[in-house]
Amino acid sequence: MQNIIKNKQTLLFILLAGVFITNALLAEFIGVKIFSLERTIGLEPFNIKLFGIEHLSFNLTAGVLLWPIVFIMTDIINEYYGPKGVKFLSYLTCGLIIYSFIVVYGAIQLVPADFWPKSHFEKNPSSTVGSLSEAYQLIYGQGLWIIMGSVVAFLVGQIVDVFIFHKIKLRTGTKNVWMRATGSTLVSQLIDSFVVLFIAFRIGQGWSMNLVLAICTVNYIYKFSIAILLTPVIYLVHNIIDRFLGDELAEKMKKESSI
Repeated sequence: MQNIIKNKQTLLFILLAGVFITNALLAEFIGVKIFSLERTIGLEPFNIKLFGIEHLSFNLTAGVLLWPIVFIMTDIINEYYGPKGVKFLSYLTCGLIIYSFIVVYGAIQLVPADFWPKSHFEKNPSSTVGSLSEAYQLIYGQGLWIIMGSVVAFLVGQIVDVFIFHKIKLRTGTKNVWMRATGSTLVSQLIDSFVVLFIAFRIGQGWSMNLVLAICTVNYIYKFSIAILLTPVIYLVHNIIDRFLGDELAEKMKKESSI
């Protein structure tokens, strides 16, 4: 254990992997909540018309708050550990997400203790929830198509991100971090947005293609804006890691990750 802690490359990978996996798992579970971005920041909802669909606004899943962190980690891990490092973590995370949903599904099937709902309502007499067990199922029991769409979109998005990042890095070397990091994220997020909506709602719910495209576009506008705004954060994280590793080791890892 002491050798692992002393090895900066191994310790850094563990830390980055922990942040990557934790945020991906949390994004999946908090994503069941849909919130109004405009009202959250004190604005009236926008009235956007796209593909013949009216009254569109930025109603987003809460998961969009954490996915940018996942994609920043993707680019950081790719920078220092290469495509193999990112793919390993992506496959591992997909497996853990599926495992988590299986565990939650099992927990939903458990018969609640008699005192569990009663104890809640005694402390919250004004609660409008008819059954705490039903609320538990409603929050955590996401539909199969949504789960499938989310997992497939995550995996496809990661593979595309890794591919584009690596291709740009081969041409630019260790320079122009913003180009490969932001560029790969913009493309992968476009594909991710469409895949999850197409599987979850076009196939799973029978939504029209125009509606899927309209909501995908609104979601992508948000993701595009966040990716641009977070570009300075990528440089900040790079600087922190370079200081931790030391210039010589950092440069060595960046060059080896391109091979």
